[in-house]
Formats: sequence, C-alpha cells, structure tokens
Amino acid sequence: MSDIYIHTKDLCFSYTDADGKIEHPALNGISVDIREGEYVAVLGHNGSGKSTFAKLLNLILEPTSGTLIIGGVELTGRELSDEEVLQLRKNVGMVFQNPDNQLVATIVEEDVAFGPENLGVPMPELRRRVDDSLSAVNMLDYAHHEPHRLSGGQKQRIAIAGVIAMMPKCIIFDESTAMLDPSGRREVLETIQMLNKQHGITVLNITHYMNEAAMADRIIVINDGKLLLDGTPDEIFTKRELLQSVGLEVPQCAALIHELRTAGIDVEGTCISNVESCAEIIAEYYAKTNLHREEQDV
Repeated sequence: MSDIYIHTKDLCFSYTDADGKIEHPALNGISVDIREGEYVAVLGHNGSGKSTFAKLLNLILEPTSGTLIIGGVELTGRELSDEEVLQLRKNVGMVFQNPDNQLVATIVEEDVAFGPENLGVPMPELRRRVDDSLSAVNMLDYAHHEPHRLSGGQKQRIAIAGVIAMMPKCIIFDESTAMLDPSGRREVLETIQMLNKQHGITVLNITHYMNEAAMADRIIVINDGKLLLDGTPDEIFTKRELLQSVGLEVPQCAALIHELRTAGIDVEGTCISNVESCAEIIAEYYAKTNLHREEQDV
C-alpha cells in the first residue's frame, strides 16, 4: 500500500440532530483506495454523499465508523492531536464551490499568503511560495490586484493558489467550477490538469459535469451514501442505463456513440469519453466502410 495515499474501508458517517440522535446516514460503507498522483472524479446526484466524503478526507467531519488512512496515518479509532489534524489539513487542501467564501484579504498576494503564514512559514520562504503559487495558476501579474475585482475564474484560481502555497500532496475540488461561466470553468480545469500532470498532486474533483469527469484517470460514483461504480471514464460511461437510473448522464460523445450503436451503426472501440476519441472511432468506422465498398466494387 506504499503508493496508496488515501485508504478507506467501510467508511460511514451519519448526521445527527441537536439531541445527538441520528437523522440520516450520509455515507454507508465506502471502501476505496486512491493512489498518489491519481486524478479521480467523484460523481453523484445532489445528496448522494459525495461532498460528505470530501469533508471526511479533510476531517471537516469525523467518520462515524470505519477506517480512514491518509498518507499512511490512521485517522480513525483514536483521539487525534491538534498537530495531527493540522498536518492533515496541510497535506489535503480543499477548494470549494464559491471562491468568494475562500478569499480573506484585500490584495491577491496577501490572500495567497494567508494559509502558509498561519502555518508559520517564515520569510523569504513565504515570499517564494506566494510567487510560485501565483505563477502555477498563471496569476502572478495580478499579485497586487483586489480579488473582488477579478472574474469568477480568476478568483477561483486565486483560491487554488492559496491552497498550493501550503504545498499539499492532495487537493480536493468540491464542485469548484459550479458557479463559473464556460470560460472560467475552462481556466480552472486547465489549472487542475496542470497541477496533477506537471506537479504530481493527487486530485479529487467532485463535479456534476460529465465532461469534467471524462478528463480524470478514474471515476467513482456514489449513490445514496454507497459506492456504486469505480473505474476508468470509458468503463463508467458505457453503463449509460445504470447512470441514468441514479440521475446521472454521460458525456455527449459517449451518448453519440451509444445512439449510433442503437441505430445499427457498429462503431468499434471503448474509448468514448472525449471528443478526440469519439472522432477517431467514427472516422475509423467510415474508413473501414468505404474500404469495404471499394472492395465490393472491384
């Protein structure tokens, strides 16, 4: 398990009322392993438990039962010290849906410095981290700007820079593109991919957007607090009927391939989760069809 960064076994969580009575279980027996440097998308309808799962990984919430191991450290079944909780939150950063809720300063560079400064990072290391983090999200030119004057996508990239400055090994994006326009969403997704591919940061992207999920190495689907599916995008998106039964759709490309096959057009291949793969599959089908016709004409 040396390369497994997050390990959960039978992880459960239940919300309680003011008297401590269980109102409803939000997670029920989630068992999953996430490897270092992996890019995992987490899907599920509203209320499925996916955001609860994310908050357990950052100890914003504490598991009701089960096993949670992050970075080789057992986090369940015992009382954690303040230092252990601080170390976990340093290594597992979170970026939430609304960037305005994460921006705390009136100047961009001060906002990015807030997290590491509270961790006790000294100068000039703090200065280096702020500059490097802003450069990583292509926002260094905005270091002295006022965050509230930036676009939604720019604000979210500043929020991401603030997390990067704490040098986490894993970043969880909890529907971080939900409030952005298409341009802002594209900016943030490019940043997420860069952090994962170039810097090796483990990424969990909780999203409602199927095309976002298609970019991941792997997808897990949570439904009514339970793990429903776990596999590559191509494996998950071939299960269109099952996804639809739990209120989810598939990317447009996967839907197109499905409709073509339903119409009797026997396109081959399983790589159906992105535009390039979809185009290649269709082009290959027509190339073979045309070749077959030419052979018949001869």
